[in-house]
Amino acid sequence: MKIAIIGAGNMGGAIARGLVQGTKVKAVNITVTNPTNGKLDALKSFNAGINVTNSNHVAAETADVIILAVKPWLVKNVLEGIRFNSEKQILVTVAAGVPFTEYCKIIGDEATIFRVIPNTAISLLESTTLIASYKASKEQEQYILDLFSEMGLAMIINESQMSAATALTSCGIAYVLKYIHAAVEAGVEMGIYPKDAQKMVAQSVKGAAELLLQNDTHPAIEIDKVTTPGGLTIKGLNELEHAGFSSAIIRAMKASR
Repeated sequence: MKIAIIGAGNMGGAIARGLVQGTKVKAVNITVTNPTNGKLDALKSFNAGINVTNSNHVAAETADVIILAVKPWLVKNVLEGIRFNSEKQILVTVAAGVPFTEYCKIIGDEATIFRVIPNTAISLLESTTLIASYKASKEQEQYILDLFSEMGLAMIINESQMSAATALTSCGIAYVLKYIHAAVEAGVEMGIYPKDAQKMVAQSVKGAAELLLQNDTHPAIEIDKVTTPGGLTIKGLNELEHAGFSSAIIRAMKASR
């Protein structure tokens, strides 16, 4: 499979870096485009096998899969400029908030389209990637799922769930980082050096996530394990709830839909 990535920005570049670290596609079968050369040069430095060009049309004309990694307002102009072949090519788009119906208006309703929402951890192979499909076969769904599963956790969901799931994953990573930032500041106030505090908090967050992912357990169960009667943890948890912590997280997620 030959893959063209249209756009070498934060997400397009991250996807390219993630793909070349996997086993499903070789670097020489990946072509990345960008209007300027700076980000393309950075990709070549990361892996010299990646093909780069300033021409979207050149990259797309021989590709089996076209990954559209551009801002939502650029989707129409970019697609109209690459002469997408709906019979032979698969379109994978990471443009948030653009439904399948809008793509069908541009390239026709017989096209095979995937909406994919990764998060920025994809360059480290630790993304949570959401995938919805339109007119795709089971084999095509499995291929795209396998492709992105090498870059973290990939899940196929209904398009109707995309907005809510994006709030949990793509936006949600920022909320986790916000917690880490706040916790580090608390550590500094209590006398811990900033770099040490950041390592402590980041590893604690990573450990908490692994408990849930590897044990298939529930947060409440893991919280109970470290919450002893009259202990320090319950005092802190109650302070969080008095300050509206759970409510604030829920409201942030719903605001991000």
